[in-house]
Amino acid sequence: MFKDVNFYYFSPTGGTRKAGRILAEAMGGNVSEIDLGKRQPAELPGAAEAAVIAMPVFGGRLPTLAAEKLKALRGNGQKTVSVVVYGNRAYEDALAELNDIISGNGFQIYASGAFVAQHSIVTEVAAGRPDSEDAAEIREFAEKILRKMQEDTSDDFPVPGNRPYKPEFSMPVTPVSLPSCRLCGKCAAVCPAAAIRLENESVVTDGDSCILCMACVAACPEQARVLPPPVQEQMNQKLGALKNVRSKNEFFL
Repeated sequence: MFKDVNFYYFSPTGGTRKAGRILAEAMGGNVSEIDLGKRQPAELPGAAEAAVIAMPVFGGRLPTLAAEKLKALRGNGQKTVSVVVYGNRAYEDALAELNDIISGNGFQIYASGAFVAQHSIVTEVAAGRPDSEDAAEIREFAEKILRKMQEDTSDDFPVPGNRPYKPEFSMPVTPVSLPSCRLCGKCAAVCPAAAIRLENESVVTDGDSCILCMACVAACPEQARVLPPPVQEQMNQKLGALKNVRSKNEFFL
């Protein structure tokens, strides 16, 4: 195990952070978190022996905002593990996209993973994941990564994905606030895209800025922030067949 590991993540509803943190903690005794979902520029981390970079999957791609944050990072040859976290459906081109960005910025990728976490829109899909079974698999993967890094064998390895990538995820809808909203402002505070504001005793969402990350829905203490019911029902029907499916974590090194 390394002494220090830097853990970069973008995790609007917490699933990506949870899955990636299991790996980071299995690799290093001291994990420094760099939250790329914050609106202010991320503080530069201190020196570490390795890095874990974990990103969520939105419609088979990285969220555009997260990709922009990644492009501002510089790896300087740091030994790195890349991870995408998906909600039980598919990760398609996201891992290839992540690796292209960070390898181009000087991170030396020794291993990659695609982990499953609870779906952010249809939360019954992959509910409770990553669970104890996932954690055991991820920790076993960490042991293999540590051996590879310590032996300093950074052989290239393929990951799934197409180039050019599939079109970016786009859904012309935003969450809305129900009458039970108390205007506490937590939705605006957590929105990574700064798409929400309180105006004239109501919550206003900028549809051009919203990335449908569901951070506002997850953060609302009154459960008063939701997708429009027809859209939620459409998503429930689209992904309902996945509720009883246990998709696998995938590992590459």
